[in-house]
Amino acid sequence: DMKVNTAQFMALYAWYSWPNVVLCFFGGFLIDRVFGIRFGTIIFSVFVCVGQVIFALGALLNAFWLMDVGRFVFGIGGESLAVAQNTYAVSWFKGKELNLVFGLQLSMARIGSTVNMNIMGWIYSRVRDLLGYTGPSTLGLTLMIGGVTCLFSLACALILAYLDKRAEKLLCKEQGKTGEVIKLTDVKDFSLSLWLIFVICVCYYAAVFPFIGLGKVFFIEKFKFSSQEASAINSIVYIISAPMSPVFGLLVDKLGKNIIWVLCAVITTLASHIMLAFTFWNPWIAMCLLGVAYSLLACALWPMVAFVVPEHQLGTAYGFMQSIQNLGLAIIAIAAGMILDTRGYLFLEVFFSACVCLSLIAVVMLYFVNHLTGGDLNWSAKKREKLQKVA
Repeated sequence: DMKVNTAQFMALYAWYSWPNVVLCFFGGFLIDRVFGIRFGTIIFSVFVCVGQVIFALGALLNAFWLMDVGRFVFGIGGESLAVAQNTYAVSWFKGKELNLVFGLQLSMARIGSTVNMNIMGWIYSRVRDLLGYTGPSTLGLTLMIGGVTCLFSLACALILAYLDKRAEKLLCKEQGKTGEVIKLTDVKDFSLSLWLIFVICVCYYAAVFPFIGLGKVFFIEKFKFSSQEASAINSIVYIISAPMSPVFGLLVDKLGKNIIWVLCAVITTLASHIMLAFTFWNPWIAMCLLGVAYSLLACALWPMVAFVVPEHQLGTAYGFMQSIQNLGLAIIAIAAGMILDTRGYLFLEVFFSACVCLSLIAVVMLYFVNHLTGGDLNWSAKKREKLQKVA
């Protein structure tokens, strides 16, 4: 509707990521020391709502630069809102309950992504039929309607603030805090194992999220799917992730061997991209494999950070990991758009496969570094539990 090329379209993803290269370090600080959990959640929800409105206005007025601004504002609120959400969870739930809560949070996020992918096209069609034409106005109104979910999120933030305030009075509990202590000087103490985990994270997610962003048109062009079929297959990664994330989380908790699980996930993802690039096999197979691998990697990779850094450096380590992940996603999103515009989908899939190969090399290196340094990343859950009892 707005006659933008792929590079411009992918820049919208990049504009979401840019503010979070910095904000990942300070989201927890702002919640703990400046706003408090309740007010912080409301403020970040407002940023999300305002960002979505600006984004929709940009489409309505056929001003693409305004859409970029909207995505930037949306990004300021988005990731920090996730930090606030986790802080509420930690404040209200403890121990084994918490693992289930985090699994359910991830599942709900994936359900939201799935609904968005499959229903926005339908809403656009209804708006087009109502107006009788396509164009920026149709797109803008569709995005405004989609923004209703952001208003619902803000309403939930207000209700949560009331409930948390009430619980504080009734139970005499303190307001939730992230507990994060961010010290950039800790970076110099990070081990080689942690840096390899960072490389795995950046290279892996760079081959998943930008691909999903471009996937719909890929399935339409290569496999001749209809728009609705393309949306359905593109969302299968999140559909699988919704129920499988808690299951895989429980499995990794019970069995341990985190590096092996990450290795399996990366190899499966590489196989998926190779199938999509070089074969005309039914793409449902590759996308289902990608969904399983994506779910498994998240459950096995992120907890490893806690095994290789002291507790007082966890905030810095996770903040840095999220920061470079957002930096990588921003750069790769722009690069992917440029490759697609100039070289086509085959080169793009080769590029994504190369990213996964880098991730695979980092996993293999992590395995040997962990083995040579006597690390515990690949211990079984039973062995880790025994040694913790002895300690």
